[in-house]
Amino acid sequence: MARRSIPLLRQLWTLPSFNLTPTRSVTYMPRPGDGAPRAVTLIPGDGIGPLVTGAVEQVMEAIHAPLYFERYEVHGDMERVPEEVIQSIKKNKVCLKGGLVTPMGGGVSSLNVQLRRELDLYASLVNCFNLPGLPTRHQDVDIVVIRENTEGEYSGLEHEVVPGVVESLKLITKFCSERIAKYAFEYAYLNNRKKVTAVHKANIMKLADGLFLESCREVSTKYPGIKYNEIIVDNCCMQLVSKPEQFDVMSLEQQPRASGAKNNEIRHYDMVTPNLYGNLVANTAAGIAGGTGVMPGGNVGADHAVFEQGASAGNVGNVNLVEQKKANPVALLLSSAMMLRHLQFPSFADRLETAVERVISDGKYRTKDLGGTSTTQEVIDAVIAALD
Repeated sequence: MARRSIPLLRQLWTLPSFNLTPTRSVTYMPRPGDGAPRAVTLIPGDGIGPLVTGAVEQVMEAIHAPLYFERYEVHGDMERVPEEVIQSIKKNKVCLKGGLVTPMGGGVSSLNVQLRRELDLYASLVNCFNLPGLPTRHQDVDIVVIRENTEGEYSGLEHEVVPGVVESLKLITKFCSERIAKYAFEYAYLNNRKKVTAVHKANIMKLADGLFLESCREVSTKYPGIKYNEIIVDNCCMQLVSKPEQFDVMSLEQQPRASGAKNNEIRHYDMVTPNLYGNLVANTAAGIAGGTGVMPGGNVGADHAVFEQGASAGNVGNVNLVEQKKANPVALLLSSAMMLRHLQFPSFADRLETAVERVISDGKYRTKDLGGTSTTQEVIDAVIAALD
C-alpha cells in the first residue's frame, strides 16, 4: 500500500494548487467530533462590566468563535453568588466575568473571593506587557504575576477581640504554597521562560512567608532548567517602577508574542506570590506597561477557569466611564483571547489578538486612559474591521 501511494503523492506534488509551503504555523488540529460550540458562563458584573463584556460578545460573533454565552446577573452588593451561577460554571468549566464592586467595610464579603474559593481557582495569572505602538514610561516589559488565590490575608478570618481592637488572620499552608509554586514553574517551563521569582516578606513574617518560601524552594529543585530567586515585596515594587530594565533578556525570536520590544529583545519576569502581594504587584506592573485597561488575566483551578480584566485598580465602578460609554475594552478582549486558548481554539485567539494590536498600533481609536477620546463602541468597531 505504501509503495503504490508514492506515485500518487508525486502527481499531487506537481499540481499548481498543491503547495506544501506553510503560510503560518499550525496551532490547533481539531479532533473529530469537536466541532460543537462550547458554552461559557457570562457575568457582565457592575460598572463598566456590561460595556466591556458586551464588546467581547460582539467580537466573538464577528470571528464566529465556536462558543456561546450563558448570561447571569451578579452584582457586588449581593450577599452571595447565586447557586445557579456556581452550577453553571461547574457545568461549563469556563466563565468570562466583568468586574464586581466590593463595598468598603460593612459585613458584605467580596463575591470575587467567594467565586475563587467555591471553585478552588487557586492561581491568578496576570500578564503585563507592552503593546506595540502604545507609548509607556518603560518599554520591553513582559511580566507575568502568578498569585495564590485562596488563602493569605484574603482568607477573611477577622473578628473584633474587644471594642476598638480587630484581629485579622493570615493563613498560609504548605499545600497551597506548593500548589501555586508548581503552577508557576510549569507555566515557565511550558512557555520557555527562564526565571521564576518568589515575592515575600519573610524578613518580618518569618513563619507564614517562611513556609511559602520553603515550599517554593522545594519545588524549584525539580526544575533545574529554570532559574529561581527571591525578592522582598517592598523592594519588588520599588524595582518595578524604577528599573524594570534589569530583568531577564531573551531573544525576541524565542517568544511568539511581539510586545513592542526594541532591538529584537524582550524582558521576561515571572513572579509567584502569596495572595495580597500578588494583587499589589500585578497592579504596579500593569501601571508600568500601559495601565489596567490593557492587562489581561485569568483565575484557574484544576477543573474551572474564570477570565476577567487582569488588574482593576478601582476602574470597575467609574461612573463617568459608564455614563460616557468610554470604558476600555482591550483588557477583557485580551482576556477572552486567553480564554479561547484555554478552550483549545488558539487560531481564534491569534486572530483576535492580532486585530487588537493593529488597532492599538494604529493609534486612531483609543480610549481616554490610552490618550484618546474614543468610545467603547468605536474601539470595538475598529477591532472588528481589523479582523478582515
